[in-house]
Order: sequence, then structure tokens, then C-alpha cells
Amino acid sequence: MELNTIKPSQGAKHAKRRVGRGIGSGLGKTAGRGHKGQKSRSGGYHKVGFEGGQMPMHRRLPKRGYKSHLLQFNDEVTLSSLEQLGLAEVDLLILKSAGLVGHMIKNVKVINTGTLTIAVKLTGIAATATAKTIIEAAGGSIAA
Repeated sequence: MELNTIKPSQGAKHAKRRVGRGIGSGLGKTAGRGHKGQKSRSGGYHKVGFEGGQMPMHRRLPKRGYKSHLLQFNDEVTLSSLEQLGLAEVDLLILKSAGLVGHMIKNVKVINTGTLTIAVKLTGIAATATAKTIIEAAGGSIAA
């Protein structure tokens, strides 16, 4: 390879489209904008969702639903995942380091999915009513 033989790959470079530069260019006179109308004028266009004055779709349809932005800080842990963890004492920091909950999580709740045979002491972690009875039946406890 020589410096004087280097050239861009095929199709990498192409001539810029120059509109309004005469008949011979193929884009003279109206410059590809057609005849008359809002879209042919300079600066003439409409906002996204505009339907020519008709009530736009996003305003015709009813508003529905709501998702709290605080939900991103809540998470759930199952009884079976506590069983697999196999620790006597569990708190939020341990769950984060084990990868059971994300690093942004602030509130964790234990839910009744799976079984628990080992005694687990939960600190700073909530539990559903049925999960609480299973934890206590296995000899564990829940401290808020």
C-alpha cells in the first residue's frame, strides 16, 4: 500500500444533493418540494402529531394508568432465594452483595414463593403475612 494509492471504499463518498440549481441537475425549479402548499414553503411545517386541525390522536384518546417513580427503589425476595443464600442473618447490604437485589433498592419484601427450612433472622426487611409465618415456623425472626 502506498500513500498515493489510498482511496475511500466503494460507496463511502457521494456528491451532496444540490437542489435548485437548474433543470440539468434534476432538482431545479421546485427543488423536489412539489408545487405550492405548506411543505413547499421555507419554514413551513407542523408539530409532531398535527392532523391538519383535526383533534390529534393523542388528545382524542383518554389518559390511562399511572406508575409511581418510587417503585424503582422497591424489590422482592423469595423464600427459596433466602434458602439458597444459606445465611443465619440477612439484611439489605447482604442481599445487595449477593446480587439478589439491585444497588439502588431501598425497600425489600420477602414473598411466599418456595420453601424455607433454615432459621433466618431478617433485619430491616419486610415480609408478607404468609412469608412471616413460614419464617417463624422455621425458627427465624423478623426485626424491623
